[in-house]
Amino acid sequence: MTLPTDIVLRPAVPGDETLVTHYVRALADYEKLLDRAIATPEQFRRALFDSPTRLSALIVERAGTPIGFALWYFNFSTFTGTPGLYLEDIFVEETARNLGIGREIFRYLARVAVAEDCTKMNWSVLNWNAPSIAFYRGLGAQGMDDWTTQHLDGAALAALAK
Repeated sequence: MTLPTDIVLRPAVPGDETLVTHYVRALADYEKLLDRAIATPEQFRRALFDSPTRLSALIVERAGTPIGFALWYFNFSTFTGTPGLYLEDIFVEETARNLGIGREIFRYLARVAVAEDCTKMNWSVLNWNAPSIAFYRGLGAQGMDDWTTQHLDGAALAALAK
C-alpha cells in the first residue's frame, strides 16, 4: 500500500503537548480507560522537551491537519546488553485508518530503533483488541504469552516506598 502523498510524519516540537494530551485521551477513550488518562499538557511538555527528555513523540499530519501520533522511550535489556525502543502509545484517527499510516509509524520507529542500536521494539496491547493484534502480527510481531505484565501504582507504590 502506498502512503498518500499528503501525509507527513514529524517529530513533536514544543507547542505540541496539547495535541499529545488530546491523542493520549483519544487512545484512552478507545481502550475504555479514559478515567485513567489524567496527564496534563504541562507534564507532557516536561517529559518531551525538558532535559533530560523522558519521552519522544511523533505527530502524523494529513494536508497539515493532525491525524495521529506515537509516543516512545528507550529501555535496556540486561540479557543482551543492548537498548530497546518501547512504544508507549500509538493512535490514528478513525477516519484516517486503513491508509497505511500505522505501518508507516512502525517503519519510522524501526528506523529510529536501528539508528540508536536497539535490538528490539516492545509495546503492549489489550487482549480484547483483535484488530490491533492482527495488525501487529502482520508486521511480524510476536506475542509474549509467557510473560505477564505487572503493575504497581497508587497506594501500593507509596506503601512499598515507605
